[in-house]
Amino acid sequence: MVAMHVEQLNQLKDIFTRFDMDSDGSLTILELAALLRSLGLKPTGDQIHVLLANMDSNGNGAVEFEELANAIVPHMNEQVLVNQEQLMEVFHLFDRDGNGYITPAELAGCMAKMGQPLSYRELTEMIREADADGDGVISFNEFSTVMARSALDFLGVRLSL
Repeated sequence: MVAMHVEQLNQLKDIFTRFDMDSDGSLTILELAALLRSLGLKPTGDQIHVLLANMDSNGNGAVEFEELANAIVPHMNEQVLVNQEQLMEVFHLFDRDGNGYITPAELAGCMAKMGQPLSYRELTEMIREADADGDGVISFNEFSTVMARSALDFLGVRLSL
């Protein structure tokens, strides 16, 4: 049980670090929302505001790792962590050079290998839709957001975030 707890903390720390986009050691409300969605949780905007207020024990308006761990670890189950690991494995299949980003060339190559070649128009549309920060590549955070949105669309579920 203790080993599982340590493993959960290590995995949660890895997830926290990936979503701490400015590497300041804390999550803003937007970073927190993206992290929760990547874990398969579907909080509304109001729920995220309440969650942030409840988690933010030092009152600085952001969530540090310790605050997140205190709030989430007791409620985490193994399936959440497995889902995150599987998503990372899929991301690495697309991220051929391992630099942490999926380039248009990597996306086109992988789609072609899967028997789904893309036209230039389809490729640029896919990148545009996924590339939230406009840097021309897809980060893991952007990838997980698109995958969560795709799964929810498939199931007919709409998020109010």
